[in-house]
Amino acid sequence: MSISPEEFEKLFSEFEREAFRLETLDDYSGSSHPESIRAFLAGEPQPEDYNQEWAEEVRGNIRAGKRMYRVHILARPLTDYLRFELGWGYRKNMLAGEEFYILDTTERPNPLPNVPDFWMFDETSVASTNYGEGGRFLGAESRSNPAEWIHWRDLAMSHAVPFAEWWERYGQG
Repeated sequence: MSISPEEFEKLFSEFEREAFRLETLDDYSGSSHPESIRAFLAGEPQPEDYNQEWAEEVRGNIRAGKRMYRVHILARPLTDYLRFELGWGYRKNMLAGEEFYILDTTERPNPLPNVPDFWMFDETSVASTNYGEGGRFLGAESRSNPAEWIHWRDLAMSHAVPFAEWWERYGQG
């Protein structure tokens, strides 16, 4: 069942304990600001206010004792978009308290080959997120059977490494 943009946004303020995201795409540029991607690729410094609204939302949730974390399934070499997302987005959002993990499939099969992107809140509410060409966000759908999604989260986490560890090894190149 489709979720309205307002209902989807409410999930981020109403969860009580944890919000988990699984990211599976190499390109979400259609959901990003093209000027930010251009600036990153040109080697310009990150603006202080880059992604500030999300960072504040994360910071508020972390201060309230909630956990926000995600696993991104990816393979090297990184796309330009992933270099941007990890280099600017993840590194800034970590400072706000969001946790990131990488499930690198460069040298092994993807353990979650047909699992869509999703957010899960408090292990009770699940919203799969739909994307079009170039990673343009199309909307979210409410999903039932949280146990299935919990299984996928746990499987992703069991194969992932902390972002900082992965970035130290692979992110600089």
